[in-house]
Amino acid sequence: MANYEYIVSSLPEITPGWKFGDATSFGTYVEWIKSQLGSSDKATVDTLLDGFDEGKLCREFYESVLKDKNRFIREYFSFDLNLRNAKARFLNKAFGFPEDKDTIMLPGGDFEGSATLENILSRTDILDRERGLDDFAWNAIDEITRFSYFDMDSILGAIAKLHIIQRWAALD
Repeated sequence: MANYEYIVSSLPEITPGWKFGDATSFGTYVEWIKSQLGSSDKATVDTLLDGFDEGKLCREFYESVLKDKNRFIREYFSFDLNLRNAKARFLNKAFGFPEDKDTIMLPGGDFEGSATLENILSRTDILDRERGLDDFAWNAIDEITRFSYFDMDSILGAIAKLHIIQRWAALD
């Protein structure tokens, strides 16, 4: 069952700063999306959701998702791993720890956004820094889904963006 066009066209226009309605939440949207998908696609959504759980982020998780059959999963978690490693290196440098302490080094090439990320992490205002990191991730999601309109990748991108929005809703 591939209702991709219906799912994508039924979602609200998700933009930075967008807010959940009174009766809606991240979980509400994800459950509705999953109710429209077949079992294989539901498993792909579950993989994405696992990546939002800090307790599941380990070397084995990243090794698995970087080989996943879904392009969005592979590219998003490659970005996520590079982002987390860059943040760890930045903090290690600031505190005088070995540079690669608490990083997961896997093959995947250079991180194109490292200069931008360094600039964001150097901001002194914590709220500005967090907003910058989320904007950076939002732009990466846009880049990954650039030519994905009515397919599973566009749905996964929407869920990833909703997750960012949920994070800010929790902070409010």
